[in-house]
Amino acid sequence: MEDEALKKDEQRKDSLKNGKDNGASGGGDGGGDIVLKPKMTLVNGITVIVGSIIGSGIFVSPTGVLINTGSVNMSLIVWVISGLFSMVGAYCYAELGTMIKKSGADYAYIMETFGPFMAFIRLWIECMIVRPCSQAIVALTFSVYVLKPFFPDCQPPEDAARLLAVCCILVLTFINCWDVKWATAVQDIFTYAKLLALFVIIGAGAYFLFLGNTEHFTFNNTKTEVTSLALSFYSGLFAYNGWNYLNFIIEELKDPVKNLPRAIAISCTLVTVVYVFTNVSFYTVLSPEEVLGSEAVAVTFADRVFGIFAWTIPVFVALSTFGAVNGILLTSSRLFYAGACEGQMPEILTMIQIQRLTPTPAVLIMALLSMLYLTVSDIFALINYVGFATWLSIGAAVLCLPWLRWKQPNLERPIKVNLIFPILYLIATVFVTVVPMIASPVETGYGCLMILSSIPVYFVFIAWRNKPKWFNRSMGGFTQSLQKLMMVVRPKQK
Repeated sequence: MEDEALKKDEQRKDSLKNGKDNGASGGGDGGGDIVLKPKMTLVNGITVIVGSIIGSGIFVSPTGVLINTGSVNMSLIVWVISGLFSMVGAYCYAELGTMIKKSGADYAYIMETFGPFMAFIRLWIECMIVRPCSQAIVALTFSVYVLKPFFPDCQPPEDAARLLAVCCILVLTFINCWDVKWATAVQDIFTYAKLLALFVIIGAGAYFLFLGNTEHFTFNNTKTEVTSLALSFYSGLFAYNGWNYLNFIIEELKDPVKNLPRAIAISCTLVTVVYVFTNVSFYTVLSPEEVLGSEAVAVTFADRVFGIFAWTIPVFVALSTFGAVNGILLTSSRLFYAGACEGQMPEILTMIQIQRLTPTPAVLIMALLSMLYLTVSDIFALINYVGFATWLSIGAAVLCLPWLRWKQPNLERPIKVNLIFPILYLIATVFVTVVPMIASPVETGYGCLMILSSIPVYFVFIAWRNKPKWFNRSMGGFTQSLQKLMMVVRPKQK
């Protein structure tokens, strides 16, 4: 497995100069016959980013941001800065994406810059922490919004919320294992529900703002502790997760040199405006105390504004989060598959079901990991896990930009970012990863342990070349047993 990874590493270094990835879409043996054809237009690119960013975060994070800022105006500033921070990161990714024209985004950039070991750590963080933990958060949000109408005067029971979240994940796991068309249909339908819910909330907020409901927009009770502000950015930035998803499929984007930066600029601006206006809408009706006392802010808002039609908003939000869980399953299974094709994940994850033609093993492992995270029912603790791991790894990817400027100055760079932007981003990344260690040592400690667990895994399963024959036979037999159980095989190359 390591020999294959080393050969591919050499191929990638050669292909970097040509802007090609000979094994980007192969079936795992590094063949160069299968390539991804660019079919996505600028509009498609914008919808990918917008659809990836807007999920459960805007319905969960207002409470998390307000807890740590203390005032409405400061929370709105955090939302704006979080959007700008994401734009700067996305701008840096525009140079990396047009220089290293390969799918995989930060995983590919770190592989090119720092080699397979650091790339594996990034893959481990994404596959073992960020994706399953994000799915657990969205599934819990779904269950809270479904249950809230049945518990209008109190919070839904934790066990009930967890069980419903498990049911949500299991239903969507079945759909993704059964038929890809079903999964994409679910995604399309529930994306419209998500956008409709936000536009209804913004429209209502604009009406009440016009009536002069501005009494809550103050800096009263603003917290000045640096640690609290850093934690508020975890919740704010969580809502913007997904701005780098277009880079994962850049090979399918037409004219990426022009369309990638345009898609990033338009979509990040649009999402920032929608998020800020949605928060403004919440505070035209709800006091800070009401927002802090609610786990389902949109439901509380709807109860105050829409009367007998209040049930529509939690329904739309539940549909939105249901679709978001589906979207994470769809994209994450491809990430597991890509890692397995690079020889950095178990071979079984490269395989597809022979009858349904779906990546069943990758979908199942993602579902199992997500349900493991559901043992923690505190959504904001889960957000802290994700925030620490996400921004640490994305910071490492942005570090590739100045590093490659120094080490490989002659590489073709269709877009050349002023170095002040990655430097500012890296400084901000240090702030949002190091400072919360003081304020939230338990969550960040668990996050560090989960990241460090990748090191022995890498050296035992990937770097160790001369494994005993009994070990290889055992792993081969285990893989074959799983193949028979799930009826999966490696896809053939064309």
